[in-house]
Amino acid sequence: MCGIAGLIMATGSPPPDAAQLGALARALRHRGPDGAGHTVVGRIALVHTRLAIIDLEGGDQPLFAGPAALVANGEIYNYRELRAETPGIAYATESDCESPLHLWLRDGPRFTEPLRGMYAIAVHDRAARTVTLARDPFGIKPLYVAGIEGGLAFASEPRALLDANLVPRGVNAAAREELCQVQFTSGAETIFPGIQRVLPGETLTCAEGHVIERRRELPLPPGGPETIAEDAALARLDRALEESVDLHQRSDVPYGMFLSGGVDSATILALMSRLSNSPVLAFTAGFDVPGAPDERARAAPVARATGADHETLTITERMVWDHLPEIVACMDDPAADYAIIPTWFLARRAVQDVKVVLCGEGGDEIFGGYGRYRTAMRPWWRGGRVIRARGTFDKMNVLRARPSRWRDGIASAEAAAAEGGRTRLAAAQATDAADWLPHDLLLKLDRTLMAHSVEGRTPFLDRAVAAAAFRLPDALKVRGGRGKWLLRKWLERHLPEAQPFAPKQGFTVPIGAWIAAQGARLGPLVAGQAGVAELAHPDRVVSLFRHASGRHEGFAAWTLLFYALWHRRHVEALPPSGDVFETLAA
Repeated sequence: MCGIAGLIMATGSPPPDAAQLGALARALRHRGPDGAGHTVVGRIALVHTRLAIIDLEGGDQPLFAGPAALVANGEIYNYRELRAETPGIAYATESDCESPLHLWLRDGPRFTEPLRGMYAIAVHDRAARTVTLARDPFGIKPLYVAGIEGGLAFASEPRALLDANLVPRGVNAAAREELCQVQFTSGAETIFPGIQRVLPGETLTCAEGHVIERRRELPLPPGGPETIAEDAALARLDRALEESVDLHQRSDVPYGMFLSGGVDSATILALMSRLSNSPVLAFTAGFDVPGAPDERARAAPVARATGADHETLTITERMVWDHLPEIVACMDDPAADYAIIPTWFLARRAVQDVKVVLCGEGGDEIFGGYGRYRTAMRPWWRGGRVIRARGTFDKMNVLRARPSRWRDGIASAEAAAAEGGRTRLAAAQATDAADWLPHDLLLKLDRTLMAHSVEGRTPFLDRAVAAAAFRLPDALKVRGGRGKWLLRKWLERHLPEAQPFAPKQGFTVPIGAWIAAQGARLGPLVAGQAGVAELAHPDRVVSLFRHASGRHEGFAAWTLLFYALWHRRHVEALPPSGDVFETLAA
């Protein structure tokens, strides 16, 4: 895992400024503390900060071959196979990222098609004076672009573009409305005016300071459900999962995994244990709140059954209040998902022992796990409805303006997902894969882990796994009121101690209870923040925090607390100063 950035200036513009390149590198240092490099040719510059995972000694970037230079953030898991398929090439390093460079020289903008991995890549062709930017199809690794005076800038995180003063700080009101209502923002536009995401699977060709061509590779196979028997589907799934986990374990540094006790992480642990000659190092977090769901209780028997070395972490209310400002600060592209809290603490613990963790993100989207999918499957006259039909602040009367267009991005994704003969279930899965997955779950994983220079890998988000599972018949995804049917059947065979058909415990962070206990103190502090005062009625914010014990009220209060801390750091450029109360009072 690394950080990349660069400038693509037009003819007649000043060449890249050394101070700006230094600012980009400093802003991305947390993504790559093991080294830094850059190249400047004419009016094009590439910047790289390195987290060394494969080829520790020889894998520094930029990488060069012929007229091309490459910087990359990510891992190409099938790099050994790609090398074997190109025997005539003299590789200069053992880096997994050298294969994409030679593929680019051979195939041009189609160079990503054979890649299995997670990546954001920039390739500069000195002869053609072009830069090609590419992002993996699932959007596991981030990449952003911005038009600037005289050209184009790109970076792994928006904060780098802001900290380098390449883009002015501000808030896109439409994206802010969407963030408040659904906790993330969709599509290419970010919450920062002028900064756009390179969409998952996009490859951009840039020249003279502009994007001149776009290509896109979608992550999920097209078409309606296939016909396959359960036993055949299980056998195919076993092969695909084993191969993916095997590839995701390629590393020259220690690695472990995050174990929640749920179906997804138990599946990954079962496969890691099958493929490993030594105990798997597994990390699980829990909370010290009586009655709160505790994943440690479900994870412990799974860890024992596989012989895993199981490390547990207790997250206390005091820990959360002490560190919440810096947790939110790492979410520069904001996602108000309270799961950022345990993931950040798990990463802080994991980095003491490993540099890589395997995680279960993507299991619900690929196998059909969410309860909202079962609702979406039903026709309207049986209570069916589209996913995310309601927003957080509906009927709250807290915001200054009633949210009106917050669902436009989701509706656009729904329309695209429903094409090609997909069932209602598959369309709902594809809708989530387009936005919720890359712009909430994977963004959360990337930022909270990279804040501690830990690489997160997601074996479910693999071409072969998607090919094996996404086009399954609905009956192999949802049955008897349970999602992920086939994955549960697989786990029942291979790790029955996980109890894959037990009632789902659900994952919650007791942030609502904590906010309710501190509501009288937090409410005025949040209401007094410039960003919140612009967005909501201060007196109603204070009232909301005083009555935050309800589920909906608690989540709305959490969203405003998140936004208050986020706005201070990324719009007002005020760093955290103490715990949450001290920071908001500063």
